Amino acid sequence: MYKIAVMGGADTVLGFKALGLDIYPVSDGDEARASLRKITQPEENYAVIYIEEGVAQTLAAEISGFNDKTTPAIILIPGRDGSQGLGLTALHDAVKRAVGADIL
Repeated sequence: MYKIAVMGGADTVLGFKALGLDIYPVSDGDEARASLRKITQPEENYAVIYIEEGVAQTLAAEISGFNDKTTPAIILIPGRDGSQGLGLTALHDAVKRAVGADIL
């Protein structure tokens, strides 16, 4: 059975635990990289990984390696301080790749 994970600052991810999602609170780039490596292993069986935009900025190179894979789907979410626009940009790029043209 596939699982869902949420990675980001502790203040952002703790609420997702109440929904039954697996949370990975991280405080710096090295910790985020280690968590991402761990949860993207095939045996972890995550279908969706939500990553806070602020954390995703430090993991841009690692995240781009998953753009053409079906699982896990990596989705950027705004942090406690609001959206930085990275999630919308990532969605726009994914639609452009899928359709072959900029329809948005």
